[in-house]
Amino acid sequence: MKAMLRHTYGSPDILEFVEIETPTPKAGEVLVRVQATSINAADWRMLRADPFLARFDTGLITPRNKILGTDVAGQVAAVGKGVGRFKVGDAVFGSLFELRGGAFAEYVAVPEHLLLHKPANLSFEEAAAVPMAGVTALWGLQSRGPLRPGRHVLINGASGGVGTFAVQLARALGAEVTAVVSPRNLEQARALGADHVLDYTTVDLNQSGARYDLILAVNGYQPIGTYQRALCPGGHYVMIGGSAGQMFQAMLLGPLLSRKGGSQLGLLQTRLSVDDLAVVKRHLEAGSVRPVIDRVFPFDAIPDALRYVEAGHARAKVVIAIGADSASR
Repeated sequence: MKAMLRHTYGSPDILEFVEIETPTPKAGEVLVRVQATSINAADWRMLRADPFLARFDTGLITPRNKILGTDVAGQVAAVGKGVGRFKVGDAVFGSLFELRGGAFAEYVAVPEHLLLHKPANLSFEEAAAVPMAGVTALWGLQSRGPLRPGRHVLINGASGGVGTFAVQLARALGAEVTAVVSPRNLEQARALGADHVLDYTTVDLNQSGARYDLILAVNGYQPIGTYQRALCPGGHYVMIGGSAGQMFQAMLLGPLLSRKGGSQLGLLQTRLSVDDLAVVKRHLEAGSVRPVIDRVFPFDAIPDALRYVEAGHARAKVVIAIGADSASR
């Protein structure tokens, strides 16, 4: 099979498009013929080992998993002993984050508990855009408990992969949503259902006077003190992605500001469970949430796709078409 391989950490330039042996599913595993995958920040961070401490999880000197790719959508090609939920030919999707990758290949062996049947109303490319971004958005919205209808939610960075899902899921859960985006993404945020749309180049949260029950910072920068002042009493601020400086603010200053102000501020501890993906799947099947795809790259252009996402150019999800049937339903 063909795969996009890496033997060390570094830039997208180190990736090699090569032929390797097709895996055989072990007991409890499903062999998936990959039709599509997508690019997440986790992919280029694992590629570069950024931050460095990630090496203690993915391999100190060289990466344990030579194939990246955390989202997968495809068809079951074979099943291992004991597999009962899937049969050959089933269309499936899921997250391989637990495996630290594997989807940048024509086939991948996946423990069956990581997969769900693909929503029938989505193509493989659309389904591949969902797992990590959709579950991260849901977990951010509900990390402090169920999001109750009528709550005021601010999503700073609402035009990326996680942000586009967060806007739709918050609306589906009955929240009043304010989206903060760049000028070119104002109409997209409105089309996704945001009640209020703010241009990040002109908005000043310190001066607006608005207060929110929940603030999600999805790669959207403001000092953590600004977010604290924009919270209602007892409100929550959750950081989802961003620079190392933002991460340390959330980790170090978040607990201190939480004790002083009565609100809760901190970094999202993502839990990519298949149960949460099942919740997102129900919204997808109901039509209240849909994947937003910016661009689709061919299999051999994965390095270009990683550069595109890492540079911050993506307006939503970036998908990789791997199989010949990737656009079919």
